[in-house]
Amino acid sequence: MVASSVLGFPRIGSANREVKKAVEAYWAGKISADALTKAAAEVKKTSWINVKAKGVDFVPSGEFSLYDHVLDHSAAFNVIPTRYVGLGLSPLDVYFAMGRGRQSEGVDVPASEMKKWFDSNYHFVVPEFSDETDFKLNFNKAVEEFKEAQAAGVTTRPVVLGPISFLVLGKPSKEAKPGFQPISLLPKLLPVYKTLLADLKVAGAEWVQIDEPVLVLDTAASLGKQFSSAYAELAPVSPKILLTTYFSRLDSNLTYVAKLPVAGLHIDLDRAPGQLDEVIAAVKPTSIVLSLGLVSGRNIWKTDFAAAIKSGQKAIDALGQDRVVVATSSSLLHTPVTLASETKLTPEQKDWFSFALEKAGEVATIAAVLSGSQDAKVAAALEENTASIAKRRAFEANSDDAVRKRVAAVTPEQLERQSPFAVRKEIQAKHLNLPKFPTTTIGSFPQTKEIRQARAKLGKGEITEEEYEEFIKKEVETVVRFQERIGLDLLVHGEPERNDMVQYFGEQLHGFVFTQNAWVQSYGSRYVRPPIIVSDVSRSGPMTVKWSSYAQSLTKLPMKGMLTGPVTILNWSFPRADVSRELQSKQLALALRDEVIDLEKAGISAIQVDEPAIREGLPLRRSDWDAYLKWAVDSFKLSTAGVTDQLQTHSHFCYSDFDDIFPSIQRLDADVISIEASKSDMKLLNTFKQYGYSNQIGPGVYDIHSPRVPGSQEIKDRLKSMLDILPDSLLFVNPDCGLKTRGWKETEASLVNLVEGAKWARENYA
Repeated sequence: MVASSVLGFPRIGSANREVKKAVEAYWAGKISADALTKAAAEVKKTSWINVKAKGVDFVPSGEFSLYDHVLDHSAAFNVIPTRYVGLGLSPLDVYFAMGRGRQSEGVDVPASEMKKWFDSNYHFVVPEFSDETDFKLNFNKAVEEFKEAQAAGVTTRPVVLGPISFLVLGKPSKEAKPGFQPISLLPKLLPVYKTLLADLKVAGAEWVQIDEPVLVLDTAASLGKQFSSAYAELAPVSPKILLTTYFSRLDSNLTYVAKLPVAGLHIDLDRAPGQLDEVIAAVKPTSIVLSLGLVSGRNIWKTDFAAAIKSGQKAIDALGQDRVVVATSSSLLHTPVTLASETKLTPEQKDWFSFALEKAGEVATIAAVLSGSQDAKVAAALEENTASIAKRRAFEANSDDAVRKRVAAVTPEQLERQSPFAVRKEIQAKHLNLPKFPTTTIGSFPQTKEIRQARAKLGKGEITEEEYEEFIKKEVETVVRFQERIGLDLLVHGEPERNDMVQYFGEQLHGFVFTQNAWVQSYGSRYVRPPIIVSDVSRSGPMTVKWSSYAQSLTKLPMKGMLTGPVTILNWSFPRADVSRELQSKQLALALRDEVIDLEKAGISAIQVDEPAIREGLPLRRSDWDAYLKWAVDSFKLSTAGVTDQLQTHSHFCYSDFDDIFPSIQRLDADVISIEASKSDMKLLNTFKQYGYSNQIGPGVYDIHSPRVPGSQEIKDRLKSMLDILPDSLLFVNPDCGLKTRGWKETEASLVNLVEGAKWARENYA
């Protein structure tokens, strides 16, 4: 028999986002820790039962989280930075302080650093290690949830982040000695893992899924000895180990992985289908069970059963049915919960898609077909899938010839500004008349309850379009007057009309469809509803000119137009699977190019085209980088290069390690870039110093992902550190990111301190 498996499930609850609401209610002091635990327990139970009901053999447990699974791991293994110790907080409040910071009841600590989880839009909290890290098992989450699921009538396969990935994904703490590498702690860490796994075995777990996603990275090539020694220690005391990889291919790392004493190996055949033959050949002489990631954990398209069955049969022919498992390619964390919550998609559109719960059904059906099932329901599901895929392929055959021809006609000249930056800088300085150390924000201002209610009323038809626009005008004016009052130099309109930085643009472009409740976790309690690209993309008319122009009419200070860049719109949407990402990105770029040109014609003097996802979209294997970076950078330049020299272009990046792609960041040729810096201890700035960056730059002086208000001295200290590295003639002063998720009280206090910091810099670095 071929078994079926799901590697992980969304932890948000249902369309009602029960976990988000419970967590935020706890933060607000509206519910107790016990009530939060109870709400989480109900969501976990429902997920286990629903996945099992779809016919899945291996149901995951232990991967649920109130904030982040890596943060859970740090808390469980006592990897708690010293700044969070001895504050008189409960373990739960220490946990949340690490994730989002805390500034209340005499406690003032910033949040830990966050990074993107490989090439996804999910953010994880970075563990911090030093020689003094004291590993111990504060709690065994894997055992607790295994037993919790058993009590609900479901036997699960626990999920644990692997020891080597845990260390490699971390960083040296401030207390670490120079040259310290977290991987050196492996001998100290393994005894704690052995305890965790032995306890799981005693609890009755037959299998354990140990995630080692770093195995798809080039850097894992040097970790063969660590993997061999670690799993030689773990295997004898553990339940049967499924070593799990995802998001890319094993490549040369397969040489040592196939020799590890594990019972199973999972590979991602959605993102890396070409690795199947090589992996089959490597594991065939062993007894390793091969888990095939045939159902995508990263997109929302219905699985093509015929193609999946073909790959599965190849593995069966080589290994036999008992050594093959049909699985999701990765955790379904990256997909919405269920299509059942969508009532406004057309029948044709709904037939294209498969969300997490539907994907659980897909793995079970594919496994049943490969097992030779004669069940009429399985045969019907296979027949329905064949018809559905045929309809989708027929739709995909349509294209917008005008859009395709326009992309094909793009010339190298369209990617370049009229003059080099040195020339543009002087022209822009005269035109904008900004002071030294100009202050600005990244774009969005708080999306208040009133703004969300007005948007909801418009959607329900409770107010007219005219009434809504009058409301938005007042919100824009409030933001403009606020910025004038506190002394910001380059203003924004605040984006009150925008629901999301990607969705807003998708709703005004041809080629997208939208969901009602297809929420996906981005970080903590922050969820997004990614648009879905279904056909060729084009712009029917101006998307932002109206509100930027109105904001500019309210003030004599320069106004910055705000757009989301083509690569970010692509990466933060569910893209098409039938055409290349390059084609989709360039279609988006041309639509945005038209918008940038229209904004300049309307009198806007600075335009920010955000690309926070450009580093995120980088392929995980270095050999694949050049092709991606070529079209990604070209897409940004195509968006921004159609304007005059006096138009100042900005772009924003967050959670990006630029060291290895710095030449590409330089090639963007944005007049000003703003980057996340405060949350990562400004380590990015050393990269700019190392390579020498000639254009202007705004390293974030405070972290907006935390409600904590930075003191003015803290901002001054950060500016001083920046000025030790960067030329003062290039420095802008801004927050780390947009202010959409923050409240007005903390926003005002933080920006007042930011402006004070800039004034201090002008006085001391004249």
